[in-house]
Amino acid sequence: MTTKSISLAAFAALIGGTAIADVPNVAVDIAPVHSLVARVMEGVGHPDLILPSGASPHGYSMRPSEAQALQDADIVVWMGADLAPWMEGAVETLAEDAAVLTLLEADKTTLLEFRENALFEKHAHGADDDHEDHHHEHVEDHDDDHHKSHDEHAHVHSQHDPHAWLSPANAATWLDLIAAELASKDPEHAEAYLANAAAGRNELATLTAEISATLAPVRGGSFIVFHDAFQYFETDFGFPASGAISLGDAEDPSPARLSQIKKRVQYEGVDCVLAEPQFNPGLVAAVTEGTEVQTGVIDPLGANLEPGAALFPQLIRNIASTLTDCM
Repeated sequence: MTTKSISLAAFAALIGGTAIADVPNVAVDIAPVHSLVARVMEGVGHPDLILPSGASPHGYSMRPSEAQALQDADIVVWMGADLAPWMEGAVETLAEDAAVLTLLEADKTTLLEFRENALFEKHAHGADDDHEDHHHEHVEDHDDDHHKSHDEHAHVHSQHDPHAWLSPANAATWLDLIAAELASKDPEHAEAYLANAAAGRNELATLTAEISATLAPVRGGSFIVFHDAFQYFETDFGFPASGAISLGDAEDPSPARLSQIKKRVQYEGVDCVLAEPQFNPGLVAAVTEGTEVQTGVIDPLGANLEPGAALFPQLIRNIASTLTDCM
């Protein structure tokens, strides 16, 4: 290679490096939200994912590289302290100069209240129902063993279920919020961010119609989830679970809660009991023992999926296909 060629190559590399450096550094807490940010940044840049695959967002100790990504961030996009209480202090101290988009606190986010019972009422709001902006409530009575057990999240900040990313309707809203935040920090690429968000919304509308069709043959079936993480999906698609083995994922359920679930599985026509990849499969075996009820594995975080723009739609498809295969 000639000296002139080397100089041109070095200049091109310098220009390319400068262009990349102008794009905001974006740190994101969980893979499904990272997927939405990646969709908005497509063709412009790549966000950093803080929580690795398979880790629980409810409790995690960051590695140095993850802490550095947070410290270098110009923008932090995360669900909020209701999902990841360990991250609240890290955002405040490591990313003190960053713009912070907390999705659970966004005005247009639809929120549902925790369901405290082991057994759920057999109703859910369908995808066409009206939602209240921000405080859409779903209230359940406390089950008998609630005060005796510790199988619950520490509801330090609110009584709202933090698994709101499992609503494609919320995800569509967030695409616009993410694009606006990026455009504010990076006006040069604002048009690309806004166009990507619009395309992403259209893709989610198509996905929602697809999932509704996928679930149609088994709608009305009865299923139990491992822990109550899926009610946003249930609400968007009008397909409610019958109960949850565990209210939270921090501890095993109480004997009283397990007994309630087992009785429903044995005597009330449950078609499927769903485990999660990160948690004790023995509990699913315990409640289905002696029955012919089908079991499956359902994942709210996309632990086995490649991070990136394609993860979110694949996550929603996987939940739907697992349900239909199990029913």
